[in-house]
This record gives sequence, structure tokens and C-alpha cells, in this order.
Amino acid sequence: MWNENDIIDYLKNHLKPERYEHSLSVRDTAVKLAQIYGADIYKARIAGLAHDCAKNMSDNDLLDMALSHNIKVDNVCMENPKLLHGIIGAIVAKEKFGIEDDEILSSIAYHTTGKKDMSLLQKVIYIADYVEPLRDFPGVQELREEVTRDLNKSILMAFNNTIKCVIDKGQLLHVDTIKGRNYILRFAQ
Repeated sequence: MWNENDIIDYLKNHLKPERYEHSLSVRDTAVKLAQIYGADIYKARIAGLAHDCAKNMSDNDLLDMALSHNIKVDNVCMENPKLLHGIIGAIVAKEKFGIEDDEILSSIAYHTTGKKDMSLLQKVIYIADYVEPLRDFPGVQELREEVTRDLNKSILMAFNNTIKCVIDKGQLLHVDTIKGRNYILRFAQ
């Protein structure tokens, strides 16, 4: 069985110090949001802590692990393998930490791209990663204020911001982000 101290030890040994601090901050932010929106606090705590456990893996290691676990890697992830760190993180959480809870694992898997019809815990982890106090980018303070008022609106704002940023960088958009945005816009307003 997994426990928080084992996850913390793993993160200390496998992440850069600033990514480790980010993980602790996402954990704490996820707990606060779980309290506001009625998500399972313990699951939010563990998913928030473990969400970036594969973040510092090399592109080759991410791709190799995806291949060895029969994960279909689309053209977007082939061009930007770092997008796989969520899906691979869910595998690491299961294999290294013994986490079997599908809700926690799927929240880790989709914390970067989002997806359509996200569960409450998936939403909490996605937006906690986006607005945790160590993040600093234009518009983050507005998102931090909105997330305490309207979870779906804040996620839509985050999707919009991410899409604009990716377009500005001339990169490929991940289809899960587009589907997530469209779903929230259409069904969750």
C-alpha cells in the first residue's frame, strides 16, 4: 500500500528541487479546492502530490515507457514527448507507489492536457497544477480568484490560455485540450 511519505521520498530523488516544491504546492492547492468543491480530500492530496512524478524523465524514456505499456503515441506527443508525462506519471504512480485507485490515476494522467467530461477530481488536479502559488504567468492571479468562485469557468479560462500560448509558440495543439475546452463550453457552463 502507498503512503504519502513514500511518494515524497521518490519525488525528492527524481525531481529537480523546484519541481518538487511545485508538487507540494499543487498538493496543498488541490486540498483547498477539494474542500471548496466537495471532492475527496485524500485523493486530491495524493493525486496533487504525485501528478508530476514523471516530469523529469527524458523524452526517450517517456516514449520508451509508452511503447512498453502499449500506449498509443499520437503525432502531437511524438513531436512533444513531455506531454506524455501525465500518462506515464499514472503508470509510475501505479507501479512505484502501488496506487490502484482509477480516479487518482486518471487525474494524474490528464493533469496536463485535460480532456472532455472531466470528473471533479480531474478538474481539481488540472486547475490546482495551473494556479498553485508558485506559478507566475500573465493572468494567473485572475485565474486564482476565479477558481474559488467557479471551477468550470476557471478551467475554461485555463484551456483558453493554454491554447493561445501553444498557438503563439507555433506548436501543435493536443486534441484532448480542444475536446476539453469544447465540452466545458458546451455542457458545463
